[in-house]
This record gives sequence, structure tokens and C-alpha cells, in this order.
Amino acid sequence: MRAALWPPARQSEFMPNLPYWRLSGFYFFYFAFVGAMSPFWGLYLQSLAFNAFQIGVLMSLLQVMRIFAPNIWGHIADRTGRRTAIVQIAALGSVIVFAGVFFGSSFWWMFAVMAGLSFFWSASLPLVEAMTLSHLGERTDAYGRIRLWGSIGFIIVVVGLGYAFDFVSIAWLPWAVLLLMLGIAAFARVIPEAEILPHAGDHVPVWDVLKRPEVASLLAACLLMAVTHGPYYTFYSIYLVDHGYDKSTVGWLWALGVLCEIGIFLIVPRIFARVTPRRLILASFALAVLRFLLIAWGVESAWVVWGAQTLHAFTFGTYHAAAVALIHQHFRGRHQARGQALYTSISYGIGGTIGGLASGLTWDTLGSAWTFTLAAVSAALAWVVYALWGNTKSVPAPVKL
Repeated sequence: MRAALWPPARQSEFMPNLPYWRLSGFYFFYFAFVGAMSPFWGLYLQSLAFNAFQIGVLMSLLQVMRIFAPNIWGHIADRTGRRTAIVQIAALGSVIVFAGVFFGSSFWWMFAVMAGLSFFWSASLPLVEAMTLSHLGERTDAYGRIRLWGSIGFIIVVVGLGYAFDFVSIAWLPWAVLLLMLGIAAFARVIPEAEILPHAGDHVPVWDVLKRPEVASLLAACLLMAVTHGPYYTFYSIYLVDHGYDKSTVGWLWALGVLCEIGIFLIVPRIFARVTPRRLILASFALAVLRFLLIAWGVESAWVVWGAQTLHAFTFGTYHAAAVALIHQHFRGRHQARGQALYTSISYGIGGTIGGLASGLTWDTLGSAWTFTLAAVSAALAWVVYALWGNTKSVPAPVKL
């Protein structure tokens, strides 16, 4: 069996009904949006004279609504079977709410805008992930070939804006973000609905799946991994600029991490043929400890900073591929959308919120180096939790991505 559906030009020869470019286009703009927000929105907020704690609070709002919103949207999607319609509503709602940034810049105004944005924006990805896997059917090993377009979108935007903001004001950032959100809305309009196949476990309540030790420990470890990345997504760009790196270099550092991530997505079917998702995710936790200690104490050395960034291949690339595979194994049939929503809510929602808020508190009190050191401690705890409780029950053969 071929390891992946590549190149795209040959797509019709193998899976003629796969909406490859429509799914890829959505991922492209969705993660291009992330490429504008994660590295640069903190700098934009800093330009509005917000302090570190306020920036931490506002950036955490991109995660906090992910605690609730994906589960609300996922429940509706699983009950109605109309996942595409919900993605379209969420995309349009995001555009309308985000437009509020052009009408005010006070802390509480930005708080309201970012909370509303997160409520709608966080609905889309879990549903599109579930639809993508449904469209692929038994060929879920091709997931990485679709998802990598999100990484490409991230790189183009993060590098382009990095160079742009060396010459123009960061005040132009909201306009760039708005254009990207319009791209998300456009592709949300053309993604076709995917058939939800019945599964033998459809009668089992989702809570019964969630409380199984191997599932609960996986989600707890993913939560801790999101806590680990809280200071990275909130303050990494500010941290680098404060240590003398220019914005174009910051953009390239973010891009390097995602280039390494793309490399992983290209070869992940071969990796999964040799290494189980459980071992991959444990290795990712261990390498996250190393990465964040290097960021904490090696920022004065450009070589250390660039080297640490290559570890993004493992702390996100293999981690995300393994996590999505394991969630897809545990939540099947009518629980697919809710399973992906729970993964998003618990890890990126609760974990991302805790990580963002905690880093906002420790940044000025303990300092940047100790903030990233605490992030490494969180990754170590994730390894302990999943190593001890993540294999209490045999897991089905891994789903290839």
C-alpha cells in the first residue's frame, strides 16, 4: 500500500471523491491565521501599552473558550450530522466578531472581542479534523499530506509578516488577520459534508470512553503539554525581541519550527509503521523538556535558539500526529466530532488557558528564564502521567496518519 496520497496531481487516480484541495485550502488559511496571531498578536497588544499580565490574559482568551465552545459545537454536530453548516456559521461569526478590533482598543473592549472570536473560531478545527478523517476512510495515513498545507500557510504568513514588520507598523496586523479570516470563511463554504459511518460503540455514552484510564491519562498529559507551550505562544516573540533578535529573524525562527513539522507530516506514515503512537507521544514529552530548558537558558546563543526550534518537529509534529491518532482510536462512530472536541477543549482549552495565564503571572515575578523552566517541568509531568497510566489497557493497532 502506498504510504500517502502524493503528489496532489495524482489524487484523482487514487481517491476521486476526496476533496483534497478544499480541505487543504481550509487548513492553509486556518493555520495562516495562527501564524499571524501566535507570533505577532502579543507584540500588537504590547504596542497598545498593555502590561505582561494583561497580554497574558488576552492571549489566553484564544484558548479559554476552547474549554467550552468545541464541546457545544461538537455535541450539536454529532446530534445533527451537519458538521459543514456549523463550520460555516463559526467562520462567519469569527469574521464579524473580529471586526470589533477596528472600533476600540481598551483592555475590556479587546477582552470582549477576543473572547467572542475564540468562541466561534475554536469550533471549526475539531469538526474539520473529524470530517477529514471521515473523507479519508481507511486511508487515514494520508492525513499528514492534507494537514501539511496548514503548516505551509503558517510559514508563508509568519515569514512574510516578520519581514513586513521590520518596515511597517505592527498596527497593520489586524488588517492582515482579517484577510486570512475571510480565506477561512471562503473555504468553509466549499467543504463537502462527510458520511458518518455507524460504529459498534455508538451506544456507549461518551463519558464511559472518557473515564477509561488510557483515555483520561492521554487527555491529562495533553493538557500538561498545552500548559508547557503557554509561555511559548504568549511571550516567545517578545522574549526574542527583548534579547536583540529582529522581527524578521523571529519570523524565520517560527517558520523553522513549522518547516520541521512539515518534514514530520511527510514521513509520519513510515514512522507509524515502526513506532506506536504511545511511544511517539512519550518521546515528544521528553524532547519538550529539553527544548524549553534550551529556550530558558540558551537565548543568548543564536545556535542554541535555532537548534531548540528544530525540536518543534517532535514537540508538535509527532506529538500532534500521535495524539490525533490515539483520539481517533478511542472515539469512533458518532463520537468522532465530540472526541476531537474534547481533545481540543481539555488540552488547548484548559491547558492553553492555564499556560497563558500562569506565564503572564510569572513573567514579571520570576522572570522569563524561570517561566520557560516551569514549562519544561510541565512537560516532564506529562511524561510521568502517560508513562504510568497510559497503557493500562491494550490499544488497537495504530491508525496511520
